[in-house]
Amino acid sequence: MPFPIIDPVAFAIGPLVVRWYALAYLVGVLGGAAYGATLLKRHGLWRDNKPPFEAPAIWDFAFWSVIGIIVGGRIGYVLFYNLGYYLQNPGEIFALWDGGMSFHGGLVGIMVAMALFTRHKGGNILSGFDLLGCIGTIGLFLGRVANFINAELYGAPTDLPWGVVFPTDPEQLPRHPSQLYEALLEGVLLFIVIRIATHRFNALKSPGLVAGIFGIGYALSRIFVEFFRLPDAQIGYLYGGWLTMGMVLSLPILVAGIGLVVYASRNRHG
Repeated sequence: MPFPIIDPVAFAIGPLVVRWYALAYLVGVLGGAAYGATLLKRHGLWRDNKPPFEAPAIWDFAFWSVIGIIVGGRIGYVLFYNLGYYLQNPGEIFALWDGGMSFHGGLVGIMVAMALFTRHKGGNILSGFDLLGCIGTIGLFLGRVANFINAELYGAPTDLPWGVVFPTDPEQLPRHPSQLYEALLEGVLLFIVIRIATHRFNALKSPGLVAGIFGIGYALSRIFVEFFRLPDAQIGYLYGGWLTMGMVLSLPILVAGIGLVVYASRNRHG
C-alpha cells in the first residue's frame, strides 16, 4: 500500500507552525480531561461515592499533566534511548522541537503529577491512578496516529497486503504499520475493556484495579507490537537479537499492573 499523502504540518499561521503530533498531545490532554470530568461527576462509580477529586479540578490537573508528560517523557528518552549522545551534547536535552519522547517516562511523569495533585486534594491516590487508566487510552490512540502521519516508528518489512511503503524509509519496502497496531490495541481495544470494567463491573470501587488493568493491557499490547516494530536505530535489538528496549521497559509496567489487580481484588467491596 502506498503511504497516504498527509502533511505532518496541520496548519501554519505566518511563522507559527503547528504539527499533527503537537495537536495529538493537546487534543489527547483536553479530550482525556473532558472524559475524566464525566467520570468524576458520577460519584456512584467510585468507592464510598468519593472520586479522587471533584470534576472541575481536572482542568487544573490537565495543566500539571502536560508538565509531567513532557518532563518525564524527555528524561525517559534521554536515559533509556540515547544517553551516550546526550552526555556528549547536554544542550540538546532541551531541544524538544527535534523530537525524542519516551512513553514510559511520560507515564512516570504523569503518575507523579497525579499523586501530588490527588494528595493535595485529599483524595485516594490509587483512585487517581485509576482515573489516569480510564483516560490515558485517548492520548495513546491519538499519539500513535500522529506517529503514523509523521511516518516514524514503523515496523519491519512484510509481504502482508496492508504493508505500507513509508516515504521516510530509505529502503522503500512495504512495512508493518506498527503505529496503527498500537493505536488499535493500546487505544481503542484497551479503552473498551476499561469502559466495560468501570461501567459494568464497578471496577472504580476497588482503588487500583483500573490502573492495574491499564498497566497489563498496555504492557501486553506494547510487547506484542514490538515483535513487528523496528527498534530504535541507536539501540537496535538487545540480548540475542530479538528483545527491544520497549519490551524491557514494559515488563515493570506489566508486573506493577498484576500487583495492582491482585491488591485491588483482595480489598474489593461494593
